[in-house]
Amino acid sequence: MSALFEQILQVGFLAAIIRIATPLAFATLGEMFSERAGVLNLGIEGIMLLSAMTGFTAASLSGSLWLGVLVAVLTGALMGALHALFTVALGLSQHVCGIGVTLFCSGLAYFLYRLIFGQQSVPPNIKGFQTLPIPVLSDIPVLGPAVFNQFSLVYMAIIAIPLAAFVLYRTPWGLSVRMVGENPRAADSAGVGVIATRFQAVILGGALMGLAGAFLSMAQFNAFTFGVVSGRGWVAIALVVFGRWDPWRSAGAALLFAFVDALQLRMQASGLGHIPYEAFLMLPFIFTIVAMAVMSRNAVAPSALLKPFRREER
Repeated sequence: MSALFEQILQVGFLAAIIRIATPLAFATLGEMFSERAGVLNLGIEGIMLLSAMTGFTAASLSGSLWLGVLVAVLTGALMGALHALFTVALGLSQHVCGIGVTLFCSGLAYFLYRLIFGQQSVPPNIKGFQTLPIPVLSDIPVLGPAVFNQFSLVYMAIIAIPLAAFVLYRTPWGLSVRMVGENPRAADSAGVGVIATRFQAVILGGALMGLAGAFLSMAQFNAFTFGVVSGRGWVAIALVVFGRWDPWRSAGAALLFAFVDALQLRMQASGLGHIPYEAFLMLPFIFTIVAMAVMSRNAVAPSALLKPFRREER
């Protein structure tokens, strides 16, 4: 146990928490925007996977990491638009369409990866993003090396959190998003384009999910594997509920999950007895289930979540 506590008290543990939280923060913010507009996006897992694959492929073939990020974001936005077409424009079941998008994206990612890279004994990899220390700030004791000596995408995630809160609560568009998620009839009567606003929110959410996938394949692992997402999309949906559809709380929920995930990695490395490593791998997901069970009792979802809007119906 002493070895475990020594590892937890190291600066590297805090840095690991922030790195693990980064893709969760992007994905959670993306899902939050979609749900605040009244659309549940269960396609998040597949969108992250396909974006990770397309971003990795673009970076591998072009040699440009930022081009890979752009391709991943565009992929996420495109799949978000596909989900919005089914659920917003056609008014189909958000549950069924979301699962369908996940299955479609997963199958397409596997197919394209095999088509482009073939069946290789050693999976291809790239030279991913390197840590970028911020002058002066990275010299702050403890906090500096952990927070201000990270990947560029980590800094983007840190900026994205207050930016998402500002957009949601301080801009006319954010007000429109909240209106169409709570009372689309009233929003329509006030002149807000419900269909257009929902489309925009879901597409923005898909783009953020694409960023999450890009981080996984081009910063965290520097390679694409079929298990690169490993359920993070489903976790992000739970974190939105845990964070009560608020950007700050959702980011805090992502940090909590990342803390538990980083802790289980340190527990594996510390060699606690003869406990199978699978027991440690379960800890973050057990935490998610418990958090969902506790927080969902008092959580108040957007009133129009899962409800399609049809102007001709009154």
